[in-house]
Amino acid sequence: MSILVTGTAGFIGFHVAKRLLEGGEVVWGVDNCNEYYDPRLKAKRLSMLQEFEQFHFYQADIADQTTMDELFRKMQPERVIHLAAQAGVRYSLENPHVYTSSNITGFLHILEGCRHTGVKHLLYASSSSVYGGNKKLPFSEGDRVDEPNSLYAATKKANELMAYTYSHLYNIPATGLRFFTVYGPWGRPDMALYAFTKAILAGEPVSIFNYGKMIRDFTYIDDVVEGILRLMDRLPEPKDGKAPHKVLNIGNHRPVELLSFLELLEQKLKRPANRQYMPIQPGDVPATFASVDALFAETGFRPDTPVEVGISRFVDWYLDYYGDAHA
Repeated sequence: MSILVTGTAGFIGFHVAKRLLEGGEVVWGVDNCNEYYDPRLKAKRLSMLQEFEQFHFYQADIADQTTMDELFRKMQPERVIHLAAQAGVRYSLENPHVYTSSNITGFLHILEGCRHTGVKHLLYASSSSVYGGNKKLPFSEGDRVDEPNSLYAATKKANELMAYTYSHLYNIPATGLRFFTVYGPWGRPDMALYAFTKAILAGEPVSIFNYGKMIRDFTYIDDVVEGILRLMDRLPEPKDGKAPHKVLNIGNHRPVELLSFLELLEQKLKRPANRQYMPIQPGDVPATFASVDALFAETGFRPDTPVEVGISRFVDWYLDYYGDAHA
């Protein structure tokens, strides 16, 4: 099967592509390899994927319509797993135009590519951020998601609406994936676990927002990949006059207090954190918690990696990759 994975130099895209390649699939990778964070980390991920003969990579920007049209015609993918996006809630406060270019215009080009090449299933990254400041926990796919706290969240909600529209108009089976705080080896440097580990090892202050009163549904990367792969061949079908489109949470469904998360990291590193308590940041939310009943009903799978295990695996990778200090 020919599969297009966008964002293959990124955290989730790398892990998804690697699992597919290990399973013998032909993977076409696309990534613009921008400098939002250390491009050396992205280059190393790509070098590992390029060890597989059936991996074909194109450095391209999904916001470039001409290039994406050409690539879709060349690849003729049967499945598209769209994970490329401008990530980060706080970055969107300072660089809003990057988000509309990548997450809106770029996603439109993905939808057009699917439309014109007869893609059999589009799976695309949404985010738990679409739930905004919802108070009802756990977050369920049927909840209202019309009060986003950030532009990043708004672009992800827009993606869900755009995908539904294309599913309705052109009968493209599409599945939106609402990821909850994904972490693990090869993760992004702007994510909490990575930033905490770096600061503790360097003896620098660890910024703890909302004075530590944060709860997150930390979801280990292998569980996210497993969910995606199980959904890949489960095509949504039209039902009751609605489009062949669905949205599913992928979360660990065991939310953890941020301070407890930090304590587990301190135990693994055998070093205390220099804690710096700060107010909540604009665009952030105090709690996330996924209901995964719909995912289980669809796939028979629930993410289940304990956070203790996930943190340990991340730290082992980090120390192997960087050593015990990270300048």
